[in-house]
Amino acid sequence: MPSAPAEYRRIADELTTKIKSGELTPGTKLPSTSELADQFGVSVATAYRAVSLLHDRDLVVGQPGRGVYVAGKE
Repeated sequence: MPSAPAEYRRIADELTTKIKSGELTPGTKLPSTSELADQFGVSVATAYRAVSLLHDRDLVVGQPGRGVYVAGKE
């Protein structure tokens, strides 16, 4: 098994960097999990885990039926 971080963690870390740098601002809608999967060349399940990790880090909020958005600074 490779020593590199799991793919979902790599994706979450990349998105975290974009959020913390201000490239993705509060209120910005993230791509859907299927779009993220295509963008990063991973399965939808892996993209879902990455978004779930961003939820755990309190960096994004889900709006049922609308999507996932970058959280505001509280």
